[in-house]
Amino acid sequence: MKILVCISKTPDTTAKIAFTDNNTKFSEAGVQFIINPYDEWYALVRALELKETLNATVHLITVGGADTEPVIRKALALGGDEAFRVDADSHDSYFIASQIAAHAKQENYDIIFTGKETIDYNGSSIGGMVAELVGIPFVSIASKLDVNGTTATLVREIEGGEETVEVNLPVAVSAQKGMAEARIPNMRGIMAARTKPLKVITPAATDTLTSVVSFELPPAKAGVKLISPDNVEELVKLLHEEAKVI
Repeated sequence: MKILVCISKTPDTTAKIAFTDNNTKFSEAGVQFIINPYDEWYALVRALELKETLNATVHLITVGGADTEPVIRKALALGGDEAFRVDADSHDSYFIASQIAAHAKQENYDIIFTGKETIDYNGSSIGGMVAELVGIPFVSIASKLDVNGTTATLVREIEGGEETVEVNLPVAVSAQKGMAEARIPNMRGIMAARTKPLKVITPAATDTLTSVVSFELPPAKAGVKLISPDNVEELVKLLHEEAKVI
């Protein structure tokens, strides 16, 4: 069995967000980057569990410049066997999905994993696009996956409950909470990651369909008003007239 896990580089959730070039680019100054948590905690770890139980081979892929290599090396340290970096800098979902699909078509993977979304753009579109471009089924926001032979059984969230589906491999899956438990790289894995293959791929010729016009930060939160516990009338007035919650 061969599994491909799509890895994204995202800012740490504690990073202070700022923009440059007339608010058209994200400023990376002073920002710590991590593996997108949905890619790491759920997609990658479930792939590694399948590696252990089904003797699967786990490949990793990311689309980005050389600055993404520390992130994908960490994914190798967790247990990935081989990594691929498509040498292109783009935030267009179609472009990224096209690069992943072009590689996947050559390798004939049984399962292609993505996280349910990235924590920076929250687009949730890559997995479905990759599935369509490769020509395989897609199961979104899956919280459980089991494989029996050439059949995968998945549990996914739907409005008001859960849905259990069966699909023949190959399949693309976007993973969310419940799919697996997070892992921490050990020293052996970190050392081994230094020598594992990380191949740089020339990007396939494809269109870019979207571009960023501008970014803007949300409005600043209003200051906190402190009310004396003895002044209940003032509290009720503010909740009614300003907060409008009563």
